Amino acid sequence: MGSSVRELAGATPATRDRYVDLLRVASLGAVVLGHWLMAAVTPDGVGNLLAVVPALQPLTWLLQVMPVFFFVGGFSHALSYRSLLRKRPEAASGASTDSVYSAFLRARLQRLLRPTTVFVLVWGAAALLVQLLGGGGGLTGVTLRMVTQPLWFIGIYLAMVAFTPPLLKLHERYGWGAFAGLAGAALAVDVLRFAAGVPYVEFLNFAFVWLAVHQLGFLRADGRVRRPALLAGAGLVTAGALVAFGPYPLSMVGMPGEKVSNMAPPTLALLCHGLWLVGAVELLRAPAARLLARPRVWRTVVAANGVAMTAFLWHLTAMFGVYGAMLALDVPLPEPASAAWWAQVPLRIALAAALTAGLVAAFRAFERPAPTAPGRPGATGAGPLAALGATLCLLGVLGLSMVGFGGLLDGRTALLIAVPVSAPAAVAMTLGGWLLVERAGGRRDRGQ
Repeated sequence: MGSSVRELAGATPATRDRYVDLLRVASLGAVVLGHWLMAAVTPDGVGNLLAVVPALQPLTWLLQVMPVFFFVGGFSHALSYRSLLRKRPEAASGASTDSVYSAFLRARLQRLLRPTTVFVLVWGAAALLVQLLGGGGGLTGVTLRMVTQPLWFIGIYLAMVAFTPPLLKLHERYGWGAFAGLAGAALAVDVLRFAAGVPYVEFLNFAFVWLAVHQLGFLRADGRVRRPALLAGAGLVTAGALVAFGPYPLSMVGMPGEKVSNMAPPTLALLCHGLWLVGAVELLRAPAARLLARPRVWRTVVAANGVAMTAFLWHLTAMFGVYGAMLALDVPLPEPASAAWWAQVPLRIALAAALTAGLVAAFRAFERPAPTAPGRPGATGAGPLAALGATLCLLGVLGLSMVGFGGLLDGRTALLIAVPVSAPAAVAMTLGGWLLVERAGGRRDRGQ
């Protein structure tokens, strides 16, 4: 892999924004490290260190960096879709953009869904075998339930990819006004939720909050984030005021048993937190660019980008594997947040990192760049077919993140948009949607 990384790094065009690649890797890395550190595992179950030590919750204002990843996604999606439009054959200039949209979905989702599909199939087979053999209790049962939880991020990202073309048009017409519209919708949802008590309305903010952050990436792509200090300051002050005087909790990640979470569903406070983070990372852009000009640093970023999604998918598997091995070897698990627990942290993280590296080595072949050339003009219906496939993938992945692989043989379900969904149904939706995206993206004019 070293020589290919060296070649890729050496072939980097001068116009490439290397800082965006660094932000993508750093944000996913922070999430992985946060999960490893915050998991308070005991023989009886899994808790959250932030609930055990509430004084640590302000750290989430620095470590909850998922908005940065979605911001970077908006930047990349804008460039990718515009590139496809420019590359479209001249003969298709008067034709529908269906083939471009389907090729865009396929190219953006392939590197996301191929490793995700492998993860789902491997874990699904393992879960079925464990439960057929009568297992599934203790830490194994907890693992089966929790190992799919990070898939919510994949589902949200799928929605961002699918909505990129229409939201990019809104951005090109209204600029900051498009962002303001989404932010205003998020505010309206929270008013209806907290002031009027409207049930279920809060789930709309899964779209409004995260798509607003995504919209900031469009603005970054057009060089319109010109005052990052103002953005960071306004976001930080507003988020602080909302937490101090509003119904929002201090933590920017979910806490066990809390009545209100800033994350699930996301709130206006989390959106303001996202503004603060985007402004902060933009302020670091110049010094980071100088660092990334060093060949060794850039090669490291290129290598990490090539396996980042695989590492993200398997990092909880590695973490639970470490805890499972400790229990099997009768290594004591200290009380969370005790002196012995903190002393054990470096070893646990090092072992989880090593096991994650092994899993990445096993599965990294499924995370590869996809071709981006659009289908030939005349491929009718490709756009709607791709949109249907993306929707099924979105619902399947979100459903699986909620229901997990526990209780496969018992028909366990979770509520997804008022509909009970089982793990087999979620897997079927994910695979069926992916096949539709593949078919639409590779569709050619055959007289259809």
